[in-house]
Amino acid sequence: MLEQLRRLTRRAQGDGALAPLLRSCHHLVSENGQANVYALALDVMERYRQLPAQRREAFFAALATEFSPEPERVLRTATRYAESPTAERLADLTSAVEPPRQELLRRVNRAPGGTAMLLAMRNDLLGLRKSHPELAAVDADFLHLLTSWFNPGFLRLERVDWQSSAALLEKIIKHEAVHEISGWNDLRRRLQPDRRCYAFFHPQLGDEPLIFVEVALVNDMADAVAPLIESEPDAAAASNARTAVFYSISNCQPGLRGVSLGNFLIKKVADQLKTELPQLKTFCTLSPIPGFARWLAQATDDDLKSEWKGALRRVAAWRQQCSNPQADDLQGANKALREDLQSLCARFLVQESHDKLGDPVARFHLDNGARLERINFAADLSRKGIKQSLGLMVNYLYDIGSVEARHQHFVDNKVSHSMAVKRLLKPRS
Repeated sequence: MLEQLRRLTRRAQGDGALAPLLRSCHHLVSENGQANVYALALDVMERYRQLPAQRREAFFAALATEFSPEPERVLRTATRYAESPTAERLADLTSAVEPPRQELLRRVNRAPGGTAMLLAMRNDLLGLRKSHPELAAVDADFLHLLTSWFNPGFLRLERVDWQSSAALLEKIIKHEAVHEISGWNDLRRRLQPDRRCYAFFHPQLGDEPLIFVEVALVNDMADAVAPLIESEPDAAAASNARTAVFYSISNCQPGLRGVSLGNFLIKKVADQLKTELPQLKTFCTLSPIPGFARWLAQATDDDLKSEWKGALRRVAAWRQQCSNPQADDLQGANKALREDLQSLCARFLVQESHDKLGDPVARFHLDNGARLERINFAADLSRKGIKQSLGLMVNYLYDIGSVEARHQHFVDNKVSHSMAVKRLLKPRS
């Protein structure tokens, strides 16, 4: 795999568009004068911006080969440190193992617009990772630096409301990834006094949100999403509400994949809501299960213990009979089918959430210290909801006092779940 990167790098060195970019990168890393650093960083950014998309894989290949640590120096300093592990020799070893491309990225970040450019670069890199897994080391350097620069301590939390700028509101519509916003009227409903929207912002990205969460202020834990989005506004509900339902969390920056922001966002919003509305007692989500239908389609009798085979076969027979289920099919489903689907979903979430093919939303909330509280049938009857999870949705409960213990529970390869979910883990025969 390394040889493939070297071939791409050799090709880049003779490329009329790419070779000047690489020369600028080398100059930027070696430059000592601060004024020249800015100029060179701007030059690197502009040359990358003009680089055709099909040549960017060669650029990242060059980062992987020409801007990596020198093996001889690493071995030499590691040997010296092993012989005498002093602080000075540890510092030498740390310097030797750090890839020069990290300093390249730091210097790009100093220039105006540099942070946004690095996010765009990483987005391009992520698109290449599947076909070029050998670029993992380059991606690890991006992730390492972005995790530091986007530490929640550097971010500001801001409420988004109808008085926010039109440009920001348009971005909320554009980036909503869970429940599509159909237009300005739909957005306005989500910003009424009985609803909340909060976003994280970074000082280098201005009015560009990183991630945002939508909250419904209601009396009880919600079991369907349509009432949260389509119901008439109730101005008095906020002051009387006892439950805050987080029903949508959307990332706006693909280049930040792997940088954990959502958990901090939920905790900060919960703290802010508790301060504003001290009568709130329950903080929970109404979450999609985007991996459920896929897992169900791939599950076989051999994948499940014998006690689950009956439910699996009955659901498979229903899906064969109803190959393209619609909202009416789910609303009219009999009690037995509902129980089978809910039981299989409970089994999926409790027993598969630590697996790479487990549900990503479940993994996110459980790792953040939430408890799997309830599985709701016919909760999302949109086309997307039916396709991904056959209309099921989940409530995750955030009991603020138990978050750390439940996070550790998940780290220990266990899933915190309620008695209601536990009962679903006993399928009917």
